Amino acid sequence: MSIRWNGSSPGSQSTMSHGLGFLLSGSIAFLVDATVLTVLTSLVGLHPVVARVFAISVALVAGWLSHRRFTFRLATPPSFPEFLRYAAVGWAAAALNYAVFVAIVLAWPGIVPVFALVLSSLVAMTFSYLGMRFAAFRDPSRPT
Repeated sequence: MSIRWNGSSPGSQSTMSHGLGFLLSGSIAFLVDATVLTVLTSLVGLHPVVARVFAISVALVAGWLSHRRFTFRLATPPSFPEFLRYAAVGWAAAALNYAVFVAIVLAWPGIVPVFALVLSSLVAMTFSYLGMRFAAFRDPSRPT
């Protein structure tokens, strides 16, 4: 049995390919985030709380480009207003993610930073998808 929610997948995408695109794009952004975080904490020696600000910034751009391509399959060229909408959603999700990350790191000082990153990223994932779907990449010609 296949479950398909009305309007859950933009355009002609199936729910499955849309969901897989979201997972792929989120994974790309997560790997960029984790890599930058690891490099800055392990090699540069920055505190995880400071390093995470830089990691989030780089991951934000990677996420925007990959979500355009794989999740929402946009044929239009990237635009500055679209990036600003995505950035607003992304930074709100990042703020939520960062707040949870900091709370975890401060509550458990010995935690491996990437484990705290995994937990905080899971919390922000739903918020992020909904913001992208209904704000950043919305198709004004289709009802939400």
